[in-house]
Amino acid sequence: MAKKQFKAESKRLLDLMIHSIYTNKEIFLRELISNASDALDKRYYLSLTDENQRVDKNELKIRIDLDKENRTITLTDSGIGMTQEELESNLGTIAHSGSLEFKQKLEEGTSDVDIIGQFGVGFYSAFMVAQRIIVETRSAQSEQAYSWISNGEDGYTIAPIMKEDVGTKIILELKEESEDDKVDEYLDEYTIKNLIRKYSDYVRWPIEMEVETTKTVEGKDEPETVKEIQTLNSMVPLWKRNKSEIKEEEYNEFYKNKFMDWENPAKVMHYSVEGTTSYNALLFIPAKTPYNFYSADYEPGLQLYCKGVFIMDKAKDLVPDYFRFVRGLVDSDDLNLNISREILQQDRQMKTLAKSIEKKIKNTLEDMLKNDREKYEEFFKNFGLSLKFGVYQDYGMHKDQLQDLLLFKSTNNDEYTTLDEYVSRMKEGQDQIYFASGESIELIKKLPQMEKLQDKGYEVLYFTDDVDEFAANIMMEYKEKKFKSINQGDLDLDDEEEKKAKEEKTQENKSMLDKMKDALGDKVKEVRLSSRLKSHPVCLVSDEGLSMEMEKVLNQMPNQNEVKAGKILEINPDHDIFTTLQKIYDKHPELMDEYTDLLYTQAMLIEGYKIDDPIAYANQVCDLMIRANQE
Repeated sequence: MAKKQFKAESKRLLDLMIHSIYTNKEIFLRELISNASDALDKRYYLSLTDENQRVDKNELKIRIDLDKENRTITLTDSGIGMTQEELESNLGTIAHSGSLEFKQKLEEGTSDVDIIGQFGVGFYSAFMVAQRIIVETRSAQSEQAYSWISNGEDGYTIAPIMKEDVGTKIILELKEESEDDKVDEYLDEYTIKNLIRKYSDYVRWPIEMEVETTKTVEGKDEPETVKEIQTLNSMVPLWKRNKSEIKEEEYNEFYKNKFMDWENPAKVMHYSVEGTTSYNALLFIPAKTPYNFYSADYEPGLQLYCKGVFIMDKAKDLVPDYFRFVRGLVDSDDLNLNISREILQQDRQMKTLAKSIEKKIKNTLEDMLKNDREKYEEFFKNFGLSLKFGVYQDYGMHKDQLQDLLLFKSTNNDEYTTLDEYVSRMKEGQDQIYFASGESIELIKKLPQMEKLQDKGYEVLYFTDDVDEFAANIMMEYKEKKFKSINQGDLDLDDEEEKKAKEEKTQENKSMLDKMKDALGDKVKEVRLSSRLKSHPVCLVSDEGLSMEMEKVLNQMPNQNEVKAGKILEINPDHDIFTTLQKIYDKHPELMDEYTDLLYTQAMLIEGYKIDDPIAYANQVCDLMIRANQE
């Protein structure tokens, strides 16, 4: 019996695959089971198309036997089997796929025929744990059976043998246990059961194994340990069952067990798509934010299956970052798999799949917002930040598809509002969407700038998240209405008569305002009279561009060069403080610097800034109080 050599390119690929491509040895079992499933698919199809090849579907199965004494794992299937030529072609050449050829030849068939493919590649992954592999196979279309034997190093032998049943038996003679090759665990039935549950639970054919179990025997006090054949896989995945047959409790239990959550999901998305890329999906929106959701430790992504075979745990490319809160799985019939199931081609099919999933999630959220507002608001409390970051990320590429999903609380009863709802309530002639930024709604309400806007009946959005202003700047406008911070630039709230009166007062007090600006130096860009204040004496606003809230956020970031917003000190010309300043400027101009600094520090405190010298400020206030008493 002459030994045959692997082709040169196959020999190189074998060495490369064992040492480089497959980094997780346990997947050898997944690959062998997938190949056995392929063989069963082929035989079942043959039985449907050839009356001479009829087979009882109940006889089609996969069996695993463990032999600790002889250190072997045996995997047997009652599939199509292989002829001598097919052994040469499928096992003599790495990366040759009998399943792929079968699928190409299959021009018409039933929807029950499922092919996973890449037989040769998956088969050779077994050399990660085996020092020698023996394959015994008999084709359904031949009376002669053959063996194929190889140690993966110096070729293989093929010889005729006696084999009564159609199908294939693969015997793995395991390597010796060592520091580099820890393989003894694969002789443990508990390990095998776990691997099948992890990778092959939804293979459509039963996977059987003899296992030890404890049973109570009639007439005996103590239970006995017995061995029995058990089916290890569930075969029919929940996501491939008809939705009408699944109870809410089943979805909830599946989610909690699969994704390690203790609460029922807030939303379930169970659907299938037929087309260029067909797939089944079962997606969930959690009821609560995971504890590490906003940390680098959180790993987004969906579980990926191909024909019920587990491929990847966190396929992050299947969901965009702004929908990273979605958990679940996708099972596609049409994915292209590269040299192993661990390496997915980033091709058109994957991109099409991701685009379809994104559209489904967006439509689901829109439907929830429209038809179940209370549930959507609860969702937004948990994951709204992701949507806001999505608007800001990638230079606003996704703003059009996300902006209608955003919610902000506003002065309209302090309740959540969409941008569309805000615009629908805008006053006649209003051409800007007003917002105010701060650490909390309570602090924003106390801002001096708020009073006049509310007096004039303008609704103001509360921006309490760090990302809010950045997102608004990226959006720039919504339905042709520009976003406008009440703490920034000119609000233009006055009518023509008020504007004229303010301009006249500014000119009359120009020298005093210039004096105040000189006193503050480069702390402010300008000191001016305010049109946004009603009963409050003073406020600090920023010039157009970088706002004060954005300055605070950016300066908190690590490795960030300090940035400064252009600040403007505004004085209320209708407040008693303005009259006081005029008197001081006329009678005691030498005190203007001190009073100006005092007002500036007060404005800084109102805006939530830390002042440079609190002790100096406290002494300054005390000195003024003493001076006032002396006068």
